[in-house]
Amino acid sequence: MLRSIVLGFALVLCLVVPSVAGAQQMADSTYHPVVARPAFTDHHPRVLFDEAHHNFHTLDGRYRPFADLLRSDGCALTPNTEPFSVRTLERHDLLVIANASGDDLDRGTEETIARSAFTRREIEAVWDWVQAGGSLFLIADHAPFGGAAAELAARLGVDMSQGYTSDSLQAAFGMQSQTFIEFTREAGSLGEHPVTNGRSEEERIDKIVAFTGQSLRGPKGSTSLMRLSDAAIDVPAAAMRDRGNTEAIRRAAVSAKGRSMGVAFPLGKGRVVVLAEAGMLTAQVVRTPDGRLLKFGMNRPGNENQQFALNTVRWLAREF
Repeated sequence: MLRSIVLGFALVLCLVVPSVAGAQQMADSTYHPVVARPAFTDHHPRVLFDEAHHNFHTLDGRYRPFADLLRSDGCALTPNTEPFSVRTLERHDLLVIANASGDDLDRGTEETIARSAFTRREIEAVWDWVQAGGSLFLIADHAPFGGAAAELAARLGVDMSQGYTSDSLQAAFGMQSQTFIEFTREAGSLGEHPVTNGRSEEERIDKIVAFTGQSLRGPKGSTSLMRLSDAAIDVPAAAMRDRGNTEAIRRAAVSAKGRSMGVAFPLGKGRVVVLAEAGMLTAQVVRTPDGRLLKFGMNRPGNENQQFALNTVRWLAREF
């Protein structure tokens, strides 16, 4: 069973995993997020968005739709261009880190990009700030980004697989790949939490889709927001260097049963959400080998990723 899953995974992964530089990925210029009932009209959470660690996602880049969505909900966003410290963090309510890297994405090597994006001093500054009441939204998807965030995640009690994750039982219909994973309330793969339930029935999440990431295991007391099925597997980054070698991939694959692609938990006086896939909060298109344009992210028809983004930030900002 595991062999057949891995072989199928290897055959389709090469079609959808973008290069580190994102040459195949393009912003969807037709996507314009709208918030019918903004949450923050009387106060405006101060959101610090990290851009100081060779981030693949920035406010004016691939995460612009996410930034536009948060601004429409009443958040005040500031790009971070400095190492994390008490001084850089103390004036903000929420820190967002999306696909930080250990080195420049264009000039670095596979090894240097995957090394820790954060110094030990920065990790302790974030830890202390969250413990004192700050909120952290840490997003790190498939290799090399899992490796770059792994040390910070470990300090929070979160284990990152740091490779690539597929799930044949929850593969999104019509999306060509087992790495495009659908999490639904009907299947029981959405955890019970304010992030998935929202503040009302209309904010309740029934389906979200992730677009090629890694897997996580949260600390004791955390909630798995996005549960992987018993058929899910993790493939280490090293095994994907030669994507045509399905035998090497088969040998390296391990079960991801019991793991997750999103966790939420309190930490001291603060709150934390960690996601194992970043594309789900973008609005992008990718050109497939046969020339078709495939939408992925909050712009993908039929998913509720936009509401998921709103619910996550609202919970972190203590709206509920």
